[in-house]
Amino acid sequence: MSDSDQSRKDIRRILKTFGIQADEAMVAHLARNPYVQELRVRIVMEDLTDYGANEPHGELEVVIEDTVSR
Repeated sequence: MSDSDQSRKDIRRILKTFGIQADEAMVAHLARNPYVQELRVRIVMEDLTDYGANEPHGELEVVIEDTVSR
């Protein structure tokens, strides 16, 4: 398996895990708050890598804001 293939596999694993956990958390939160008709959410991804003395080339940050309707 090439480095690129392994990276893609790791990325998909992380996103799948996040998707499942985020879904469960939002469904549970809506169930605990039945009076809320619309849930505003922000999902933030940021790079936590310790690059030591080497600065990364560019930033890795993704921010998504959206609404979940009941």
